[in-house]
Amino acid sequence: MNLDLQAALKSLPHGPSFRFLDELLSLDPGVEAVASYRVRGDEAFLEGHFPGNPMMPGVILIEAIAQLGGVVIQTDPRNLQMSDLRLTGIRGAKILGAAVPGNLIEIRAKVEGRLGGLAQVVGEVHGPEGVLATAKVTLSGTLPD
Repeated sequence: MNLDLQAALKSLPHGPSFRFLDELLSLDPGVEAVASYRVRGDEAFLEGHFPGNPMMPGVILIEAIAQLGGVVIQTDPRNLQMSDLRLTGIRGAKILGAAVPGNLIEIRAKVEGRLGGLAQVVGEVHGPEGVLATAKVTLSGTLPD
């Protein structure tokens, strides 16, 4: 299933250094997915967040939900892929914990609805200590003509 993740990631606008999904654990195309990411410790953002006590920023946990939501959306066999798919809204976000170097986190995303070039996704990030973050995110993109 890792090849499916790599193909789906190519449909997202992020470069490899800003991807927070390592492995796709399950995928119901267009509906929901589960993925994992290992916090390696060499990510650039850890240098300043925080010196001597590095932790993955909560906004990046939310970004991981959005990225996995994008994978789910772009693999939907009932809808055409969107170009320029982007995170355009965040609602009800809660940051409940932190991921630190060495942690393996699990990201879950489920599409709640779609309307044209908009999609609503609900997600969670889990770590060794339990739920780290939850959010509803809106992704938007351009549908082909």
